[in-house]
Parts: sequence; C-alpha cells; structure tokens
Amino acid sequence: MAHKQNYVERMELNKQLRRASGLVSERFPEVSGIVIHMTYYHKGVSPILMVRTVNFFPSGYAYFNMDCMIKGCVDGGFDLTSVITDMIKHHKKLGKGKLVCNGKGDTLASDHASITYEIRIQYNKQSQ
Repeated sequence: MAHKQNYVERMELNKQLRRASGLVSERFPEVSGIVIHMTYYHKGVSPILMVRTVNFFPSGYAYFNMDCMIKGCVDGGFDLTSVITDMIKHHKKLGKGKLVCNGKGDTLASDHASITYEIRIQYNKQSQ
C-alpha cells in the first residue's frame, strides 16, 4: 500500500510541476514546436535501455524534465530546461549532448544512467 501511496504522491507532484512550468506558448511565444530525441543508457550487458522521442507543442507544458528509467533511482532524471532555454535565447535550431542522472539509490552506481539527446526547435515564421 505504501508503494501505491508514494506513486500517487509522485504523480501529483509531477502534475504540479508541469502546471508551474507554464505553457510553451507563454514561455516561448516564438517557438512553434520542440522535438527531443533521446537514447537512455544504463549499466549492463545491453547498455541501450530505450530510445524515445518527445514532442512539445505550443499548447503543451514547458516541462522538460525527463524521469530516470532505472528502478530504485530517487530524485534522478534529466532536466533539459536550461539546454532548451539557452537554445531559444540564441535562436538555435539543433542541439546535441549527453546528461548523466544524479539520482541516488541504495544499490545504484553514481553513473547508473545517462542519455544522449538531440533537440530540434522550430520557430514561428515571423520570429525568423
């Protein structure tokens, strides 16, 4: 029962954080879309855990924090907010990089998970 309660609390916190981040159209009115292509890695025989593409539209929340997919990781994840904000500030259309999860866990190594990412930002015609 405690696991279910923790899950419900995490989901409620996640919902609050999304609302607090504001809409893409409010924070970045010059942006018409953002696409993030990520490859999740973990320690193991087969290091690629997942390949994922996430689309952000002007009507969606400007919440760019991706969860760590490793079971038992606490307070981890990959926050792409500063990367995306900097790209928009400098009107960049493509950004690539790597992030390491800083989450903790009783049995987790400090480098238990990472992602490589490619971010593509489309701008409204009038802002170009």
